[in-house]
Amino acid sequence: MNTFVYETIVSIVEEKSFQRASEHLNVTASAVSHAINQIEKKYGFPIFIRNRSDVVLTSNGQKLYPILRKILAEEKELEKAVQSIQGLESGIIKIGAFSSVCINWLPDILRNYSGHFPNIDISLTQGNFSEISQLVEYEELDIGFTLLPVTNNVKVTELIKDEIKCVTPSNFKPLNGQTITQADLQGLHFILQKADYDRDTKETLDYYDVQPNTINFSIDDQSIVSMVEAGLGFGILPDLALQKLSGDVSVFPFDEPFYRTISLVQSKNSLIPPAVDALVQAIKTYLNVA
Repeated sequence: MNTFVYETIVSIVEEKSFQRASEHLNVTASAVSHAINQIEKKYGFPIFIRNRSDVVLTSNGQKLYPILRKILAEEKELEKAVQSIQGLESGIIKIGAFSSVCINWLPDILRNYSGHFPNIDISLTQGNFSEISQLVEYEELDIGFTLLPVTNNVKVTELIKDEIKCVTPSNFKPLNGQTITQADLQGLHFILQKADYDRDTKETLDYYDVQPNTINFSIDDQSIVSMVEAGLGFGILPDLALQKLSGDVSVFPFDEPFYRTISLVQSKNSLIPPAVDALVQAIKTYLNVA
C-alpha cells in the first residue's frame, strides 16, 4: 500500500509545519503541498487550516487523524510480519540513541552484530530521551536507548546504573581529597546540558542545594569539559559521557552517589522480528545484562 499521503498528514501534525514535515520525510515542500491538495480534492473537504504561524487540523481532519495513525501502525505490522518470515537474511533495524551511547557503545555493538548478520541494514537516529521513547511507541523505531523514568507505553529493559560525577579544573582538590561534599560546592558555578538538568542532574544539584542562578547551559558534553578546563565553572556528567571526552580536568565522585538508569525500550507488540531480537541479545551480552 502507498501510504505516503497518510505519512505526510501525520508528519504535518507532529511537526506543525509543511516545511518541517517535508524535511522529516526527506521530500520537497512542494511534494507535501501537492499530496495534501490532492487528498483534500479527493475527499471533498479541507484537512488542515493553514495559519501564518502554524498548521492545525480541521474538525474533519481530527476525525481522520487517529484512523490514519492506525493504518500506518498496521502497515508497520505487515512489514514486521514480512521481516519475521525473512528471518535474519535481510531487512533493516531502526535504532534511536542519545550521544554518549552512540559514541561509546554502538560502534562495537553494531560492528560485532554486522559481522554475524551482514545483510541486515542499520538506521540510527540520535535524539533526546523523550523523543526516542515516543518514536519507539509509535513503532517508527525498533529499539531505543533512553533513561528512566519512561512514561510511554513501551517495553523497558534496564541496562546499567551510570554514576554522575563532578568535573572540576585540574588544580581543584576536594576538602576531603576524595569526594565532592556540600562544603566544596559553596559559591561555585556549574555548566550543564539543559536536558540533563531537567532529569537526573537536577536531583544531584537539589540534594546539594545548588541554586539555579549559579547554573549555565552548554550544547554538548565536550563543550562542558572545555569550559571547565578554561576555568569558567564546574561540570556534572555521568561516567558514560566522560569515557571518550578529552581535557585537562579532574573528575570526582560525590560523597552521596547519584545515578541515572540507562534503559532499552521496545514496542510492546509481541511480533518482534528475529533480526531485532538478535540485536537486543547482542546489546545485553555486550553490557553483561541478564
